[in-house]
Amino acid sequence: MPISETMACQTRQLEASDAAIAAAAACLRDGGLVAFPTETVYGLGADATCTGAIARLYAAKGRPSFNPLIAHVAGVTEARLIGRFDATAERLAAAFWPGPLTLVLPKTADCRVADLATAGLDTVAIRVPAHPITQALLRAVGRPVVAPSANISGHVSPTTAAHVHADLNGRIDLIVDGGPVEVGVESTILGCFGTPVLLRPGGVPSEAIEAVLGTPLARRAPEPAAGDDQPLAPGMLASHYAPRAAVRLEATSVRPDEALLAFGPDALPGAEHATAVMNLSARGDLTEAATHLFGYLRALDAKAARTIAVMPIPHDGLGEAINDRLRRAAAPKD
Repeated sequence: MPISETMACQTRQLEASDAAIAAAAACLRDGGLVAFPTETVYGLGADATCTGAIARLYAAKGRPSFNPLIAHVAGVTEARLIGRFDATAERLAAAFWPGPLTLVLPKTADCRVADLATAGLDTVAIRVPAHPITQALLRAVGRPVVAPSANISGHVSPTTAAHVHADLNGRIDLIVDGGPVEVGVESTILGCFGTPVLLRPGGVPSEAIEAVLGTPLARRAPEPAAGDDQPLAPGMLASHYAPRAAVRLEATSVRPDEALLAFGPDALPGAEHATAVMNLSARGDLTEAATHLFGYLRALDAKAARTIAVMPIPHDGLGEAINDRLRRAAAPKD
């Protein structure tokens, strides 16, 4: 019986190896919960075809069941078994898979992904991750695996195995430690059920997608308004990726008792009095900043500051995804 059914035991943690991947695959096939690295963030995996495993995943994360999950598969051949590809989706898959792009597609008639994972929608979110550990694990499991970020729902996403352990120890069965992730923000999500629409900015910049499509992307409102239906994709809730501390965006100075999340070489007035300072990228590199974002938010939050002031971040390239996560982190919490 997977320990996630009782959430009463310490979670096993294994260094990535062939034996660890075999153990993780067996655990997933048995209905267990396994955290593992992807190129974006650490994911919490469950068998996408097993309603019981998915229900335990929701419970472990404290995640709203109306928030759909991404089904991860090893390649486009496996993806075509669960989602219907039009010519645009095929072009996007050829350009960006494996990689940090999720496509939301109409389900196939015999889609194996459980309705609980798709929140009852007639679409399914699919990704082919590039991380070698994830690829090996998916091929060993032999079925789709849902894998939202391996953290308590709404908290800062994990970019190391230590972050996973801090949030989910005793709630899940196994953590595969593959070291720090490379991208540091979640996948870009595109709706492909007609005109492609950007549902969530992420690890593939929208400019790169527009270059492949030859046309600007449509954009959907970032979160459902009060009384609207459930979100179409993960990460669209207003408050998400949030530390315990309040987050103040576009800071041009540092107030007393604030921590500072900096960006670039310039110092802010009052920074010398900040309770703590971490710079996403002193040289102003957005790729480096994305890699550090969630880890630095967690580190500043651990220093018990009441507020984290965040310097302005450019909105181009990966800056769009970084600013999206920061905006959600700063949103009022329920």
